[in-house]
Amino acid sequence: MKGKFIVIEGIDGCGKTTQIDHLSKWLPNSGLIKNGSKLITTREPGGSHLGKRLRRMILDNNEKNKPSSLAELLLYSADRAEHVSKIISPALNNNDWVISDRFSDSTLAYQGYGRNINLEIIKNIESIVCQGESPDLTFFLEISPEESIFRRKNEIPDRIESEGIKFLEKVNEGFKLIAKEKNWIVISASQNIETISNQIKEILLKNFSDKK
Repeated sequence: MKGKFIVIEGIDGCGKTTQIDHLSKWLPNSGLIKNGSKLITTREPGGSHLGKRLRRMILDNNEKNKPSSLAELLLYSADRAEHVSKIISPALNNNDWVISDRFSDSTLAYQGYGRNINLEIIKNIESIVCQGESPDLTFFLEISPEESIFRRKNEIPDRIESEGIKFLEKVNEGFKLIAKEKNWIVISASQNIETISNQIKEILLKNFSDKK
């Protein structure tokens, strides 16, 4: 028996962190997680000890420290390889549940569609670093690039968030294509927080209540 692996995807500002916080309070008492199992919440980049150091490198706004597009891809891949090895796989093999703020398809959206790196190259790298792990369910919280920028107007942007609306438009289109291809659960993130939260909970109950 393995635990369940849930991923929440979307462009910055879509509300992933808020929804994961809601789920972390609800899921342990939802009846979905078996007795003796735990809920692990994590994120990419930065889910592991090494990942935290890589996150600082990846998102550093200092122009002198900006990696090339290929180096950026490989840094994200190193973060994911460590994340899977040290956090995700051990938890799932222990029959725990894992909810991650982003996983491999964020790389496909940002570095593939956003940076125009060959998609097949990215998929080949991911087939190694994911080590056989893939989400049981992925939620795509969908907002427009304009709404993303508006929601973050009072925040200090990291390097990726500073790329501007044209980059964000390409990433968002990438997410839409991936969501359609992989049959993700698409939820409008323009709704209020409670409505989104309730929709996610209903879908989890529908998909996993008979598979405990």
